[in-house]
Amino acid sequence: MSGPSGKANPAATPKLRLDKWLWQARFFKGRSLAAELIEAGSVRVNGQRTTKPGRDISAGDVLTFPQGTRIRLVRVLALGLRRGPATEAQALYVDLDPQDGADPLE
Repeated sequence: MSGPSGKANPAATPKLRLDKWLWQARFFKGRSLAAELIEAGSVRVNGQRTTKPGRDISAGDVLTFPQGTRIRLVRVLALGLRRGPATEAQALYVDLDPQDGADPLE
């Protein structure tokens, strides 16, 4: 991100478009599908509903969105540089949902 002088600000937190991150993290097959879901108001960032696919997100943000029959709750760990293989995509987030109906308190 550029400062007033046009030079990159090293203190600025890196950000990425929400629709692009969801696509890079392989939650959706295309950015347009992610954008449609966001525009429908089905995605929350840190508990706040958003309808803007271009909303900036950064590491540490928590996303809530439907995927198939599940409601996904994930914390963004990193911003991707590309849409790589699934193993690379899984390093971008941590799933905060209990898996397979397991009780998270057990």
